[in-house]
Amino acid sequence: MAVPEWVRDAIFYQVFPDRFANGEPGNDPHNVRPWNEKPTGWGFHGGDLQGVIDHFDYFLDLGVNAIYLNPIFLAASNHRYDTHDYFRIDPKLGDLQVFQDLIHKAHQNNVRIILDGVFNHCGRGFFAFADVLANQDHSPYRDWFHIRRFPLHAYESNKQFNYQAWWNIRSLPKFNTDNPAVREYIYSVARYWVELGADGWRLDVPNEIDDDSFWDNFRSQVKQVNPDAYLLGEIWEVNPRFVDERHFDGLMNYPVRGILLDFIAKRVISPVEFAQRIDHVLQAYSQAHNFAHYVLLGSHDTERIRTLCNGDDRVVRQAFLFQIGFPGAPGIYYGDEIGMSGGKDPDCRGAFPTDETQWDHALREYVKELIQLRHRLEVLRRGDYRTVLTDNASGVFACIRSLQRDSVVIVLNIADEARSVLLAVDSIGWETGRGVLDAITKEQLQVSDDGLRLHLPARGAALIYTPA
Repeated sequence: MAVPEWVRDAIFYQVFPDRFANGEPGNDPHNVRPWNEKPTGWGFHGGDLQGVIDHFDYFLDLGVNAIYLNPIFLAASNHRYDTHDYFRIDPKLGDLQVFQDLIHKAHQNNVRIILDGVFNHCGRGFFAFADVLANQDHSPYRDWFHIRRFPLHAYESNKQFNYQAWWNIRSLPKFNTDNPAVREYIYSVARYWVELGADGWRLDVPNEIDDDSFWDNFRSQVKQVNPDAYLLGEIWEVNPRFVDERHFDGLMNYPVRGILLDFIAKRVISPVEFAQRIDHVLQAYSQAHNFAHYVLLGSHDTERIRTLCNGDDRVVRQAFLFQIGFPGAPGIYYGDEIGMSGGKDPDCRGAFPTDETQWDHALREYVKELIQLRHRLEVLRRGDYRTVLTDNASGVFACIRSLQRDSVVIVLNIADEARSVLLAVDSIGWETGRGVLDAITKEQLQVSDDGLRLHLPARGAALIYTPA
């Protein structure tokens, strides 16, 4: 089965449901926390699926055409990676009707919705684990988990931990996916939500279900319902094993994110090393899978991009520029486009500001313009990628996306000084006299006999293309 074609044209927006928007206060818990209070690992701020529906004009204005939702199923935590019931929307987020309303609203506007599938582990309130806690070794579900000995101590931290759990966190017991009953249960969940209109799954820590046959069957079950469903694996390293006909369409491209931050934010690698490391990632996969990877700057598991760039807006803009211009589907973590800051989990999971005076409107407009450019220029979605300049002495890097006769050049200056740059004609393939436009400065430029001359400010960037 081919990689879904729509992913090449996708701009994703990741929503952490409890923190994006509160559309229905009536489903808030009685002890809901103030919306703008500092995020913690516990407690709820009141965000819900109705809030996502209510903000659809925001997504459409930004240019988003795909939404990735963090877990939405019944669970005990605000992150909901400890699922209690995979067939039920958490009541604090809404109900099945609201979910169906969201799917209808999305598809009406040609927007896709993918869900977060947490199938390596569940929560202690999951029916099968609760049965084991109640019946211990007499439970019919004892083989659904990896239990070392009875009695089970799921809450008593002073007693010996005697079952497998994700990262040895007691609240996250690990499924025994060798058990056929567990497999069929998970497959039924995967089918059910795709049948209801979900456009795919982002799969949490899938490498921890280290069984190719499990994922082969999972893929088959989902694709039988919707051959166009997108399967995205949360794999943090370069690992081609997980993108093929038996696994996933694409991976979350954390390696490229790390390389980019090493280059523009930390400045611990040179332009030459940056180019080499980026090429290493691209060469590890087929072009189809490179175009299907999810290209991110941040997520619920990372510090926010503005924080990682030490609040330097110039560097944040370089990051967004490279992300939008790189092969794969860009994924914007909610609030990054308006300049939200935040350290590691849970600080990166703050509530989206309702007060627009707290937004960085200039940054949002910049991101919006880049998204519009990507939608407009097919070369940014389907073009080949190669490096055209690496200058360690000046701190300048340039790459090109090419598709037939169209080309787009992206240039980054990581130096604290302005740089004059000459892109040689033979490297970019543009003829003398060609008129081009810098999308960042809106400056009209012309290719001369020896190439294209640019002036980049300190920590500046350029995106050069031939306007229609």
